[in-house]
Amino acid sequence: MEVDRFDPTPIYQQVAAIIREQIKTGALQPRDRIPSESQMVKDHGVARDTARQAVAMLRDEGWVITLPQRGSFVADKGDWPAQ
Repeated sequence: MEVDRFDPTPIYQQVAAIIREQIKTGALQPRDRIPSESQMVKDHGVARDTARQAVAMLRDEGWVITLPQRGSFVADKGDWPAQ
C-alpha cells in the first residue's frame, strides 16, 4: 500500500491506514515498535508533521501507545478498537 497524492483522503490518514493494515495482518505484532517519524518520512515521502499526525491518529484510535523517550509501539490486542 502506497500513499496516493491524487486521493482526496488526507495523507496522514493514508499513512495511518498503512500502519493499521500492517498491525491487522500481523506484520507488526503487539509491543513491536512502529516505524519512527523519520522512517515514515523516508518510506512514504511525507513531512514529519504528517507522520506525527498519523501516529497521533493511531494512538487516539487505540492501535498504538507512545512511551516518552522510547517511541511508539503496537498496543496489546485487548486494547485494539473493535473490528
